[in-house]
Amino acid sequence: MMDENVKLTPDMFEKLPDSEKNNEQIAVEAKTYLQDAWNRFKKNKLALIGLVFLTIMILYAILGPILSQYSYDQQNLNLQHQLPSAAHWFGTDKFGRDIFVRVAYGARISLAIGFSAAAINLLIGITYGGIAGYFGGKVDMLMMRFVDIIYSMPDMLYVILIMLILGDNPFLAIIIGISITAWVNMARQVRTQVMTLKQQEFSLAAFVLGASRKRILFKHLIINCMGPIIVSVTLMVPSAIFTEAFLSFVGIGINAPQASWGTLANEARQLLERYPIETIWPLAAICLTMLSLNFIGDGLGDALDPKKK
Repeated sequence: MMDENVKLTPDMFEKLPDSEKNNEQIAVEAKTYLQDAWNRFKKNKLALIGLVFLTIMILYAILGPILSQYSYDQQNLNLQHQLPSAAHWFGTDKFGRDIFVRVAYGARISLAIGFSAAAINLLIGITYGGIAGYFGGKVDMLMMRFVDIIYSMPDMLYVILIMLILGDNPFLAIIIGISITAWVNMARQVRTQVMTLKQQEFSLAAFVLGASRKRILFKHLIINCMGPIIVSVTLMVPSAIFTEAFLSFVGIGINAPQASWGTLANEARQLLERYPIETIWPLAAICLTMLSLNFIGDGLGDALDPKKK
């Protein structure tokens, strides 16, 4: 052992050769939170397949009607109920309309409703739940009692009432009807997360340093609970798509000649025994899209979980 009384001087050390200077090796590459989450997401094969399929479906919805020589409402009674062919990839319906284009046009409506409703619910749920969870006390009690009142009413009742009031604009009516109640679960989830995080040291430190309540809520608390929030949003989209498809299927959704996936399924159902193949396309689009979104949601849940880092 070295004597404690011995003083260390520069002459006692050997100078490192120039060839070995700056020769450090980083064993693990530094990654941001999003990069690490993306790497974990890619390892989930089902989630990756769901993302690829959803991307293809979005491109199909955007480019399908543009690149096709047919329009979604173009009729040709001489080509009724044609089987899939080179001219009509999915065949034709009872009016001779190209089903491939109509399914693509239906994807525009169904996906637009799903993502729009999810975005509105995200905005309302984060703001409402964040305020209730951060302020607590009487503010939280009053806000949550209002949530309980909304939650006690059947969701479909709100949707049908809005459809009757805004019947001239079914697209807007469905979005509003779905958004009236769907934000409730998001608000409850955000409230719970904020109530937990506001007791953490980083939140108290921001308050002591003079940060405003608005900054603490949105810059510190909401950001730190975005993982579960994003997962919930991915599950809201298929729920909204299914609601729209159900309403159109029962005849109170999108009006003809416009086509959503629910409208196409309802039209094909009437001729199911004679032309069952016409039912396959809209049902396959609904099922595969909802399945891919659920896969993406599961993948994001694992990727954004800090415990699995």
